Amino acid sequence: MNFALWIIAGLLALASLGGGALLLVRPKAKLAASGWAWVEDFGSGTIKAIGGLKVLAAVGLILPAALDIAPVLVPLAAVGWVLLMVGAIITHVRRHEPPAVVVNLALLTLAAFVVVGRFGPESFTG
Repeated sequence: MNFALWIIAGLLALASLGGGALLLVRPKAKLAASGWAWVEDFGSGTIKAIGGLKVLAAVGLILPAALDIAPVLVPLAAVGWVLLMVGAIITHVRRHEPPAVVVNLALLTLAAFVVVGRFGPESFTG
């Protein structure tokens, strides 16, 4: 189970880092034109903040455990990812975008698995 948790955390971190970096680097108009229509509902500052949170989540999912510095931050980062996905699901439901909701539900489920696993049977402190 520890191996599965590392793999899932790594995949979530890659997705989070990629998406967060795009939100931080690309202008709102280019994001909207490339299929991220949800950005039209938010200001540029909010989009950058979401991008920053995603990058922080990516770092928090891997580095604390890999460096053995405050590994309790790993499940906390996964909790943050769950909260981001709840917000994304709400946004996509409001916008009537079912495929995006399904993707966000899958990511939420993976992050919840990391939360349960790292706070529970595969805790870094146990």
